[in-house]
Amino acid sequence: MSSDRYDVVVIGAGPSGLYAAYYAGFRGLSVAVIDSLPEVGGQVAAMYPEKMIYDVAGFPGVRGQELVDRLFEQAAQWGATFLLNTSAVGLDEHDDSVVVTTDTGETVVAGAAVICGGIGNFTPRELPAGSEYLDRGLRYFVPRLDELAGHDVVVVGGGDSALDWALSLESIAKSVTVVHRRPKFRAHERTVDQVVSSPTITVLTPYEVTKVSGDPQLEEVVVASADGDQISLPADTLVAALGFIADLGPIEGWGLELRKRHILVDRTMRTNRTRVYAAGDIADFDGKVKLISIGFGEAAAAVNHITHLLDPTRSTTPGHSSDA
Repeated sequence: MSSDRYDVVVIGAGPSGLYAAYYAGFRGLSVAVIDSLPEVGGQVAAMYPEKMIYDVAGFPGVRGQELVDRLFEQAAQWGATFLLNTSAVGLDEHDDSVVVTTDTGETVVAGAAVICGGIGNFTPRELPAGSEYLDRGLRYFVPRLDELAGHDVVVVGGGDSALDWALSLESIAKSVTVVHRRPKFRAHERTVDQVVSSPTITVLTPYEVTKVSGDPQLEEVVVASADGDQISLPADTLVAALGFIADLGPIEGWGLELRKRHILVDRTMRTNRTRVYAAGDIADFDGKVKLISIGFGEAAAAVNHITHLLDPTRSTTPGHSSDA
């Protein structure tokens, strides 16, 4: 078991967590960022990397993945340590530190913690047939479209993520087939119209994946309708966009005051525990407005108050960044 000491540990690498990591570095604090997903970006990278976001200051419009990439670049310039594919399972508080234990056996010791867990832990709903092909052709996220250039792609699902990915891959992949077990889609009506009317996207409804084959990589997907009709599809990549299961996971056992699966904070973004703060969608207080841009402000507020907590001679007001 390894152990490292930082000024701040940020739990969650979504937009608010990345901004917290940047801001802590800007204020001269050492930072570790822990996230259960294999890549940074949280919900944005996992669920709508190709969607345009219009309410972030300074951007008339920005793709989700582009925003994540820029936030990561901004955070990384200060040398933050990123522990990805790693879940925080325990959090203990001492007089001068917090200790976070992870599912990989690591221990992260820090002066304070900022929980930026978004909607909490969220795991993809597994595809019943073919789950053994994970990382051999089956995937649940498409953070970078160019990885699938020239592929025969089968997308399973009927929500916004499934159809957004199908449209985004239309001009990149060799072929795109959408498979949905119901005759109607849950996605936005305009998106559904675009997919259904596309001359280069094949739509199969109501069909389900019944068999996946290939050795060692995915080569073929078999889908079947309710009346027994079967179709074999060539496939290099199978994207299972079946939604996610979200819960607070271990956070519920960390002694934090909660309200409807959110962590209650005061005006400094501090929880009921002295050295534990929260920001972004997971944080709650009276008058809360859930916007990415507000999450940035909450993260900065938390870090500024942590700076003073760690060193009372330092102000919670950092001055202008242009003066740094």
